[in-house]
Amino acid sequence: MKLFPNTVNGVVRALEEIFGKNLHADKVIERVLKSNPKWGARDRAFIAESVYEIVRWKRLIGYLSPGKDYYQWFGTYWVQQGRALPDWKEFKGIDAKAIARKREKISNRALLQSIPDWLEEMGQQQLGDQWEDELTCLNQVAEVVLRVNTLKTSRSKLREQLEALDIGSRPAKGYPDALVLQQRKNVFRTPLFKEGLFELQDASSQLVAQALEAKPGMRVIDACAGAGGKSLHLAALMENKGRILSLDTEAWKLKNTKLRARRAGVSIIETRAIEGSKTIKRLQESADRLLLDVPCSGLGVLRRNPDTKWKLSPESIASVQEVQRNILAQYPSMLKPGGLLVYATCSILPAENTEQVAAFLQSPAGADFELLEENRVLAHESGFDGFYIAKLRKRE
Repeated sequence: MKLFPNTVNGVVRALEEIFGKNLHADKVIERVLKSNPKWGARDRAFIAESVYEIVRWKRLIGYLSPGKDYYQWFGTYWVQQGRALPDWKEFKGIDAKAIARKREKISNRALLQSIPDWLEEMGQQQLGDQWEDELTCLNQVAEVVLRVNTLKTSRSKLREQLEALDIGSRPAKGYPDALVLQQRKNVFRTPLFKEGLFELQDASSQLVAQALEAKPGMRVIDACAGAGGKSLHLAALMENKGRILSLDTEAWKLKNTKLRARRAGVSIIETRAIEGSKTIKRLQESADRLLLDVPCSGLGVLRRNPDTKWKLSPESIASVQEVQRNILAQYPSMLKPGGLLVYATCSILPAENTEQVAAFLQSPAGADFELLEENRVLAHESGFDGFYIAKLRKRE
């Protein structure tokens, strides 16, 4: 594959913003791709893939690279793919054989798998024998998974419509609304997306709304709704009948929910910002179903967001656990007796999952609840994102 100065420069600019300004990789890549409308689909794919992979393997590449600037990092990444570099001054000093010899001598798993030392220690401590397989899987590129909007189409019909656009897909076994793309394609530009026939949502994430067992006509509260992906799935499962109240402490996130609902043909979602404990108290015992898809470390979705591991710290994980505890202490009061509560995270750490639920059940806020089932989804076992889903019932 031939390298071109303008696309390699696009990769370098993105890396400068991600690491130099500590910005989120997905937003930076989106902005860089918009900066040059002349880039075609192949150019855009090259830039996005290269940036994500260099971000993913940042620690290892930084260790192997003969220089510290991002052109040297790109060159080190490139030769590790078995590809030749052009004779550019930016790549001076990069020797593929020397890099290979240096890599062969590495015995430190955290360096070899390109994660911080603290994360290696925490993962080993909390996941034990499963950590190595999970870590290997979390360093792989995630497949693109769509959730079919069953309010507008069926999975088989959408698959045919995608095929007509030369986009191959396969049904995900055990996930009734999921289609996995056979190749990465920019599906957001298709008329099918603009018509609201699907959303981008990993198969593991699709298990969350299903666990809530929401029926048409029910009143459901999605209390940490964010941009509304799970609220939309709930609306489809409820056949757009009933009421969904999508709450979040950050009002700006909810604006996206309204736009997505309109595109999906959903009319039962109402958004509301949580402005303090009064918002929760006003909704006391008002919901048949309550979803707590709580803020978390995001360690289960490192395949999609590899920059997360460079932004996290033991302190930030401890902080988010405190947020989880506070949510569990206050929000379950919104559920009616006899109703179902689902607590979910996209984390693989027991400290954010089973341990939080166990502590809740021993607390005054959880005294009226019983645990019905837990689903601990690990990426290396499922092939999809790491997730945790606990289903609890509030006693009559």
